[in-house]
Amino acid sequence: MRNITEKPERWVILKVGTHYRVFGGWRGGYFDGDRWKLNSGIVDIEEDEDYYYFIGHSGSCYQCHKNGYGLKDDMYYFSSYIQGVLENLIEKSSGLVEVLNEDTDFINLLNTNKDEKTIKIH
Repeated sequence: MRNITEKPERWVILKVGTHYRVFGGWRGGYFDGDRWKLNSGIVDIEEDEDYYYFIGHSGSCYQCHKNGYGLKDDMYYFSSYIQGVLENLIEKSSGLVEVLNEDTDFINLLNTNKDEKTIKIH
């Protein structure tokens, strides 16, 4: 049984140096604003028909819908606030942070350190 701690509406996988992290975003409502979270680093990945489950160093589990990837055809599908946070994070990293492309084989992500499909956002 998975202990799901987060269910982002939109998400991307960031390559941070040699590690991978989930960046998740949620659109807010009338009383609460948009929000985002960055997990502690992916240590395991599971999947079922509809979802990927990214388990973090801290024990968190991000349940991410396969159709919810936040970058398609080089365009972000986050709110403008969350997109701004992500772009700022990438910009300030001086090339250390990259966003993986939507056609990445996520289930085998931790098994390979070569030939990842990444997109550098400037």
